Amino acid sequence: MKVEDFAMEIAAAVKAYDKYVVCVDKTPEAFLKSVESLMKKAIDAYENRAPGLRHGIALDSFLTIMLSQTDAGRPLCGIYFNLHTPHKKKPVPAEKQSNP
Repeated sequence: MKVEDFAMEIAAAVKAYDKYVVCVDKTPEAFLKSVESLMKKAIDAYENRAPGLRHGIALDSFLTIMLSQTDAGRPLCGIYFNLHTPHKKKPVPAEKQSNP
């Protein structure tokens, strides 16, 4: 199995990234390289999974790729965006909350 086997899924993810995802960290070209790298890792995880397991997963802080075993020869491929905001407030530690 090769990254190129999932070209259709990768193209759809890149198109969605370029159109919908606001990100200051990666250009669409850098995103494509990240997807290809993660796809290689997901394929490796899928091909080397333990007996009885059905998935190969690879992720970083922006993206999760999951390959899932099917009855057909080619696994299903899911590419998910891990959406977050740099503006999210960090939780206040409990000891600071209880000070009167």
